[in-house]
Amino acid sequence: MMIQLSRDPPQHVTGCAKMCCQWSDSDIIVLAVQVDRDGIALPPVTALSFDPVSDSIWAGIDSGIVIALHTVQGHRGVSFPVGGGHAVKQISVGDNYVRAFGLAGEGVGSWAKGGMNKWYFRERSDGYVRVHDPRTGIRRETGETAVQAHINGIQDLQVTGNFFFTIGWSLRQGHQFLDPLVKVYDLRKMRPLAPIPFSEGPAFINLMPKHSSNLVVTSAQGLVNVVDVSDASNMSGFYQLETAMYISSVALSYNGSYMAFGDTAGVIHLLTAADESSEPYFNGFEGQPAEWPDIADPPPDITWTNSTPLNAIGMPHYNTLLLSSWTHRFTSHGSYYPPPQKIPPQVLSTMKVNDNIAYAALPKELRGRRNRVVVPTAKDQGRFRSEKNRRDDIELENLSLDDNVEDVPRIYRKVEIEYSKFGVEDFDFGFYNKTPYSGLETHILNSYTNPILQVMHYTHPIRKLAKSHITTNCPREHCLLCELGFVVRMLEDAQGTNCQSSNFCKVVGVLAQGRNQLELVDYGRESTNYDHMIQSFHRFLVDHLSLEGNTFPHNPVLFQHPPFQLDTHSPAAAPVTQLLGIDAKNVIVCMNCKAIREKENMTHVIDMIYPRRVAANELLPPLDFASILRSSLIRQMSHKATCQTCKQFSTFSSRRSIPTADLPPILAINASVYNEENMTLWLDTRQGTFLQPQIELQGEIDGEEDPEAVTYELRAMRPAILYLERTDIRDILDFSGLPEELDPSILSQDTSISINRDKSLIKHECLRFEELPTPGTLVAIDAEFVSMQQVESVVRYLCYAYPYAIQEETEFRSDGTTRVLRPARLSLARVSVLRGDGPSEGIPFIDDHIHTSEAIVDYLTEFSGIKYGDLDPHLSRYTLTPLKLVYKKLRLLVDRGCIFIGHGLSKDFRIINIYVPPDQVIDTVDLYFIRNRQRRLSLRFLSWFVLGENIQTDTHDSIEDARSAL
Repeated sequence: MMIQLSRDPPQHVTGCAKMCCQWSDSDIIVLAVQVDRDGIALPPVTALSFDPVSDSIWAGIDSGIVIALHTVQGHRGVSFPVGGGHAVKQISVGDNYVRAFGLAGEGVGSWAKGGMNKWYFRERSDGYVRVHDPRTGIRRETGETAVQAHINGIQDLQVTGNFFFTIGWSLRQGHQFLDPLVKVYDLRKMRPLAPIPFSEGPAFINLMPKHSSNLVVTSAQGLVNVVDVSDASNMSGFYQLETAMYISSVALSYNGSYMAFGDTAGVIHLLTAADESSEPYFNGFEGQPAEWPDIADPPPDITWTNSTPLNAIGMPHYNTLLLSSWTHRFTSHGSYYPPPQKIPPQVLSTMKVNDNIAYAALPKELRGRRNRVVVPTAKDQGRFRSEKNRRDDIELENLSLDDNVEDVPRIYRKVEIEYSKFGVEDFDFGFYNKTPYSGLETHILNSYTNPILQVMHYTHPIRKLAKSHITTNCPREHCLLCELGFVVRMLEDAQGTNCQSSNFCKVVGVLAQGRNQLELVDYGRESTNYDHMIQSFHRFLVDHLSLEGNTFPHNPVLFQHPPFQLDTHSPAAAPVTQLLGIDAKNVIVCMNCKAIREKENMTHVIDMIYPRRVAANELLPPLDFASILRSSLIRQMSHKATCQTCKQFSTFSSRRSIPTADLPPILAINASVYNEENMTLWLDTRQGTFLQPQIELQGEIDGEEDPEAVTYELRAMRPAILYLERTDIRDILDFSGLPEELDPSILSQDTSISINRDKSLIKHECLRFEELPTPGTLVAIDAEFVSMQQVESVVRYLCYAYPYAIQEETEFRSDGTTRVLRPARLSLARVSVLRGDGPSEGIPFIDDHIHTSEAIVDYLTEFSGIKYGDLDPHLSRYTLTPLKLVYKKLRLLVDRGCIFIGHGLSKDFRIINIYVPPDQVIDTVDLYFIRNRQRRLSLRFLSWFVLGENIQTDTHDSIEDARSAL
């Protein structure tokens, strides 16, 4: 138990509210209790509730566990699971019970002891609050029954008397954000009252016990505001919690003297107004004694030898017969078991016996079925490379159809990646993909971005820009354009071999959290709306690509667009903006005085806007794709504001104006299909096809349709996004100004970001200019990795190619078998590359430790040699380098035709996220592979048996391993 107690007053105390006791600077105690279990910090605190009869607080965490914490010191008590492994959403504590439910619960209900309240309320994701009669379950018959409190969903709801308060979500430019207002409504007429402003964005609201007019409003950043809603003139009290994490749950004690706040780091903060001299009880009294969990007896200490019997381990306590205690009635005592198959009666009727030998002619109805063994239908299991010689090589076409015509043919079904004892690289992706087009694996987090990466890869201009960007000296540690370039290079070189975008997905998570766009991070939940997530990420990605590829004022001109003529002195825009940017003008017209105002408008992605449902007397708008796309591009809207010309509050009409000639070479479109009505437009009918391979598009000048039209060709499409390429510009794009080759001098530069590098620990010598590799140059390589993932179910084994005890998410079945659900997530920690020939053979020229900004779960020191602090720029004594720079060095070695020598390189290259052609790899795992026994030998054994050397005696060293493989 770790307790942090601070008596310093919190920041930003601006006043006090009327409560059961006055809050003041000296009265406030901030207590941070971090609950840990065996030294491991718990997940975010998602629910809190004070106990009404004991001095305890119940905390629910993200993994579905409810824990009791006793007294203000936070002594841990009993705990129990909610079930399902989902986060605890709400906890209800009574005199003799504790109930909790997870994220599967729906709605909000309110019931009183000894009877019922008059109404109960239910919230939905549409932002409406509906009033129901609990006796019938239907809406009440008189008065208004529903009100839309918020546009995009309700976050929290509180009811007191005839009033209820809500906080929720709204939309701004397609993104969700918390409404900066606490909405107040009169329950009797469902009429809105004056809202309570809260600029920080309210995340939680709570009513103060015994003072129902006091409302506690809390933001996700830890700003607490106590408001007296009955007295608008009363000053509100603001209190800032001392935490850098987001607040995830709030609770108030039953007498209102304590407030508890749980954050995403597993810390509970307590804010109190109790007198410092009084006893620190949550409810003002000591309450019932705490219940402590029983302590299990420690297992006996057994000294294990070869003669120790197995029964010395002992069995768990049981009071009923075990399933293995079979009765004699279930066992067979016959000499022949199982019994032979019965002879058909047709054969017995014609059987003849001669010298105790029976024989008979085979009847016609049994011909063709003799000696036929019934073989069960083969299950659609994953195919592994290691099993190719032990199974018949059945063609995929033979497994393409099932007997049930209602099922999707097997050839078109989603393939679930399975894992053998040799890891994910043993899965035979080539069995399912016999084309030269490589796919991206889907078992890693944030892999929902794979379709967008494929769209970018097969859009030639974007692929050229991304490949060119990786040859530049990009200063950003986390750059999506660099990672996109590495992915498209890998997809190009792989020629049908499966690839993975793990580095790209990792950068997506880092940048999304840095921009506070957590909705872009995929946590693997089944209820995720990937359609909306992909389109939000699409806009996020294109905006980042434009920013990261901008080298203003040295941007190359990709084509002679009117704004970028050679005779002008204006520098070119970012290359991605030249390809995707829609440089239009917003023409705003006051409908009262007809005053016109123009405003520059630049966007990279078009959101489709579908026609609204028309009335019976209105004309039906065009419903073809080109017309809907044009109206989405022009985007005619209206809003109300004060006109600066006529000084009247009037209606304004705005629309984009862009000539046809200024339309970009590539149109990036978000389909925005969020309901069934819009989906019906995309379905083909007898009247025609909605989406054509080519469309004609016209711009708009001064409110009039541009007579000139351009043709766009469908380049790539996914269920959520489309890319259209302009046919008249495709062949005149000029990429000659883009760099194409990596600077080889990076192999001769010694780069380190470590502040305290120890020169005595430098073991490598950078390549001289005359030593720069040429095609066929031999290099030896080895890499070390650290674990970046904590899972509940752990299986440990020694892998042939990467002998590390690694953590995997594993399913243990009732029959004793196991199945790997998700492989371990490892990250590159050290890479060493040695000269493979010449006078300096065996001397390393790269020996870099890799800096990572993610939290490391396990350094795997026994197998990697990496210790705490080795990857920290402030603590490391080794050569510490950003991952992107090391990746560029390896990318350069691959491009210059080097031949890599090592042990288990397929797994190393897979985790590094780089593709090396097979003819450039010499792997000692494959050289000494015993194919008949499916046995792969470890490097330690090979060094002892072949070289007579003992390696890896204490720990692993990448230079030693690479030299042994060489």
